[in-house]
Order: sequence, then C-alpha cells, then structure tokens
Amino acid sequence: MNTRLDHRNPLVFDTHELGRRPGALQRLSREIAAPADFGLDGVIGVPEGAPVQLDLRLESVMEGVLVTGTARALAVGECVRCLEAVERELDTDFQEMFSYPDADDRNRAKAEPGDDAEDDEDRLYLEDGLFDLEPVLRDAVVLALPLQPVCRENCLGLCPDCGLSLNDDPDHHHDAVDIRWAALQGLVVTDQDDEKDNMSGTASDVDDVRGAAEKQEK
Repeated sequence: MNTRLDHRNPLVFDTHELGRRPGALQRLSREIAAPADFGLDGVIGVPEGAPVQLDLRLESVMEGVLVTGTARALAVGECVRCLEAVERELDTDFQEMFSYPDADDRNRAKAEPGDDAEDDEDRLYLEDGLFDLEPVLRDAVVLALPLQPVCRENCLGLCPDCGLSLNDDPDHHHDAVDIRWAALQGLVVTDQDDEKDNMSGTASDVDDVRGAAEKQEK
C-alpha cells in the first residue's frame, strides 16, 4: 500500500516507536488546531483554528493499534430559541482500532456470514505505520455536540410577531384578534356606525319639525 498520509499533519500519528509487540503501550498528548467544518454546520462547532487538546493511549494488539483518547475543546454556536451566542466546553472520549494491512484473518473475531464486506468497509487501516485521527475525532466531536443548543434551559426565545427577546421582557405580548372572528367584528363596527348615522339623522329631522312649528306660531 502506497503511503498517502503526511506525517507533518498534526492529526497523523506514527506508531513505529510503539512497535508491533502485543501489549506495548504509548501515551501521547498533543494540542492541534481544529480543522475546518469541525461540528454541525450552521448550528454549533469548534471554530477552525481553535485549540483542541488530545490525550491518547496507543496499545499494540494482534490485529493492529487500538487508540483510546480524550479531546477537549470549546464549541461555539447560536441558541436555537433566541439566537444569542452559545459556548460549550467539550470533553469527549473515543476509541478506534487501526488494523495492520497484512493482519492475519485468523486473528479477527469470527463474524456472521455476510458481514465481512460491511466490516471491511468500516475498518480503518494503518498506512506504513501511520494513522489519521481526523475522521475518528470529527465523529466523536459531532456526537458530543447538542443538536439544538440553547443559551439556558429556560430560554423563552423570541416574540413571533416582532422578534423581541422574551428573556428581556417576559411579559411582552401582542393583543391579537382571532381571524375567525375578524369578519364578525367588522360587521359589528359597521352596525355601530350605521346606528350613529341613524341617530344623527333622527335628531336632524326633529330639529326641522320643531323649527317649522315655531315659524307657524309666529
């Protein structure tokens, strides 16, 4: 297998020092800059270039290298209710097996018939003693992030009518008319206006009759 991994990449690790003797252990600590798109797009994630602290335990086994680790970082995003900034400290654990390309199939656990192809697709391999931790780390971080981050559990969100933050004014509201009664309300207003006009007309007629009577008397 041709080596495609770059040992200068901070997320690529070299296992040559560990060796292939089963039971050999190696502990590593490394701070790396978060790669791009490290989280849930448009929701929350670790900003590109932000520090990510890695603590790893590498164990040599018959099949390959078992990597167990912890990642710590600060994720930022927006509250899904009020759109205010949200920060979350991540402290997530992960574990992954990186197999030797020439690992003897007899050392693998017996799988159910038909499962071998699927297992091979999911299996990660060492390349000339190197392994790339980025896909494993990315999956671990994404799974640790909240799908709907909120600034606080009792966040009231925004007013659906004007967008005002209800956290700043919990009593804020708008007097709304049920659209089912809007037409009836219009009829009531019209009837009231007609009644006023009729009353005005009646009063005018009374004044005319009274004026005519006074002229006759004179």
